[in-house]
Amino acid sequence: MRLIAAFLKLVRLPNLIFIALTQFLFQSCIYYPLYKENIPANDGLHFAFLLLASLLIAAAGYIINDYFDINIDEVNKPDRMVVDKVIHRRWAIAWHFMLSTTGLLFTILALPFLQKWYLILANAGCIVLLWVYSTNFKKSLLVGNVVISLLTAWTILIIFFSKVNLSDAIGAGVANHYKFFRLAMLYAGFAFIISLIREAIKDMEDMPGDEKYGCRTMPIVWGINATKVYIAVWLVVLIAMLIIIQVYMLQFQWWLPVAYSIVAIIFPLCLLLFRLKGSSTSHQYHQLSTLAKLVMLTGIVSMVFFYFYL
Repeated sequence: MRLIAAFLKLVRLPNLIFIALTQFLFQSCIYYPLYKENIPANDGLHFAFLLLASLLIAAAGYIINDYFDINIDEVNKPDRMVVDKVIHRRWAIAWHFMLSTTGLLFTILALPFLQKWYLILANAGCIVLLWVYSTNFKKSLLVGNVVISLLTAWTILIIFFSKVNLSDAIGAGVANHYKFFRLAMLYAGFAFIISLIREAIKDMEDMPGDEKYGCRTMPIVWGINATKVYIAVWLVVLIAMLIIIQVYMLQFQWWLPVAYSIVAIIFPLCLLLFRLKGSSTSHQYHQLSTLAKLVMLTGIVSMVFFYFYL
């Protein structure tokens, strides 16, 4: 049981559940209402394969990240280490390759190879990016944060691109394609920005270990104050975008989604912005990171409203 618990901790089970929830809600609350009359017969099976592929590739990414972060984690989070404490490094690297390979196989099973070969290539690219992120990008200024944010957005975009060709989505042909495209970009953009914010906060939280082992993350290179300004700018941009969206939704009299967004998304973001300035310890940064993750969850859960309003 201890080994199973350690493995689930290694692959970040709560994060995997979050990925599964994101893709499930996008499939069931946005795709299904828009295309309920034109859903292919095997769509559910193909979605299940694509969901499994996303979870396996993400799990492999978490493993390889911990594999290369042993020294840094001994400083930043010694009590939460799994690799070399419970699971041997050889098993960790073996699990990484097994999960990555299986994830790529499920991607191939989920997508028509001749028509969607570029998505198979993209998921293969995600595997490579996660490896390079763990070995190089994570220690670099901004690059690692952008990579993780793009991969976060990709969990939504791959579902979208598996259903619709891009040329159809942005063209004037089918109204539902354009609606689907706009909603995909909306949620992918939200995931990208909130992930950028959270990664920068985590950089401040992990600064002691990162600095000791030569990482060039934002707070180390720019300083804490400049990093806070960077985070604040993104928070203001995100809050402003969300307010504009709420004003747009009010013309359709979508009172419940607007109320939910104000209370569960915009208000916590404002609270995050308010608490950012006074935070100075790793514990306080961890609380901010947790709040950002909660906002990501409430933002994704808002997809439920589109099941009733589309």
